[in-house]
Amino acid sequence: MSDRPTLKSSSQVQKDLIATVAQKQDHRVKQPYDAFLVLDVEATCEEGTGFEWPNEIIEWPVCLMRWKDKSDQGKACQLEIVDEFRSFVKPTWRPQLSQFCKDLTGITQAQVDSAPTFQKRFLANHGLIDPKSGRPVQRFCWCSDGPFDIRDFVVKQCFISKAPMPSWLKGDVLDVRRVVSVWAVASGNPGTTNKNKNKPLIRPHIRSLNIPQQLQALGLPAFQGRMHSGIDDTRNIARVMTELACRGVRLEPKTSINVNRRWNWMGKPGEILEHTLMFQ
Repeated sequence: MSDRPTLKSSSQVQKDLIATVAQKQDHRVKQPYDAFLVLDVEATCEEGTGFEWPNEIIEWPVCLMRWKDKSDQGKACQLEIVDEFRSFVKPTWRPQLSQFCKDLTGITQAQVDSAPTFQKRFLANHGLIDPKSGRPVQRFCWCSDGPFDIRDFVVKQCFISKAPMPSWLKGDVLDVRRVVSVWAVASGNPGTTNKNKNKPLIRPHIRSLNIPQQLQALGLPAFQGRMHSGIDDTRNIARVMTELACRGVRLEPKTSINVNRRWNWMGKPGEILEHTLMFQ
């Protein structure tokens, strides 16, 4: 009986090599959520106003993303868009769009004049919520570029529309801008921190990166489409999400939303105190 080791066939060696390379390149981490709803709304605006203004949502675009490779242990790294939804929304407080708003968003007056109200049918069709109660039946979370879309625009819209925050919109939000900014600092990405070499070593200040800057920080091609078009912004945020997943970033919501937040211009439900507005 020979003590020499059995030589592997060339095909077996190739299979072992492929398996080894795949294992080294496997960036899958445990991902607690099954689906992601990427959202970037557009809202009414006037030149010179900011987030304190009573903005009304006029475009509601969503990209639904799911995992392609989630294991039985919940590990995954391949995220893809499986469907999209887009609806314009008719404003009620000031139904006439400003020229500034139309130029910024590319949305026309005719598009909002004939627009429906908020819809939840898209979520129900994909088995994310119960079609009758509206309650979530899968683990999904909303994702946006910063906390603004739900923290500001949705909360304001619910007040103006005299409607409670839908249960399918409640909960924490995945702030994609924050995730990319933190990742960039942790990975030593140049140009993503405000550093002063003359000062003592302190925790770096994390820069807030807009969507084109997020794409650049991740080494992705430039923004695709028209900026401030809700659906184009949403698609580009989805590209960022896909790349974060590939890099083994755990994707989960950590930004809390106060659904009872109030602004100075709020009176009774649905009432806007116009005399409190600095810009008329």
